[in-house]
Amino acid sequence: MPEGHTLHRLAKDQRRDLRGEKVAVSSPQGRFADSAARLDGHVVERVDAYGKHLFTTFDSGDVLHVHLGLIGKFRRQASPPVAPVGLVRVRLEGPVATWDLSGPNVCRIIDPAEVERVTSALGPDPLRRGARPDDFVDAVLRSRKPIGALLLDQSVIAGIGNVFRAEVLHVHGIHPDTPGDRLDRAEVEAMWTTLQRWLRDGVRRNRIVTHTADDPLHAYHREECRTCGTPLVALEVAGRRIDHCPVCQPARP
Repeated sequence: MPEGHTLHRLAKDQRRDLRGEKVAVSSPQGRFADSAARLDGHVVERVDAYGKHLFTTFDSGDVLHVHLGLIGKFRRQASPPVAPVGLVRVRLEGPVATWDLSGPNVCRIIDPAEVERVTSALGPDPLRRGARPDDFVDAVLRSRKPIGALLLDQSVIAGIGNVFRAEVLHVHGIHPDTPGDRLDRAEVEAMWTTLQRWLRDGVRRNRIVTHTADDPLHAYHREECRTCGTPLVALEVAGRRIDHCPVCQPARP
């Protein structure tokens, strides 16, 4: 599933291509045909990301809400576009570029009040201006759930997925099963700072960047810890596999 940096990069690129432009909206697949007709010919005013959600606001007041889920993908091409490839749910055709959306988990028209309802249920997004890290820190410190579960809980912190979860716990030496209320405030604050830096690098480079651009992953789906060489151990936390190093991330008594 795409993590938060992917959505923020999409928002940035689509703002560049579509903001202020009258957009031809269609549904080659047909599943979004009525809604596409409602948006067709309107001007894109804003494109915003919050966590793993993308919101495109039109001058009609309608908002296209997209959550890519596990298999959703946007594909960009120059306008005028070639014939759609595969099952394209929505095509947004601007004068310079066309964006095709396929396989989303959520694709619907909502109003600004519903945008507020969706975002108010989310935790702080490290990539959004004005995000409050204390909201994340406090939510972790008052919870008995494992930190490995809390990092995937979008109501605790928005935009983090399995890759960033595994890597941030590894770099800070924290076992995934450690309850949130067993952590120190300084540890949780440090995780926020690390995640914010990595996500910003991910937006800039348009790919996951953790430790370094050339050496991004030390624990995620590896056989051995890249730090110490110890074989990694796979756990299931919050229904998702997470690999950890028993030496670098020892269980706490």
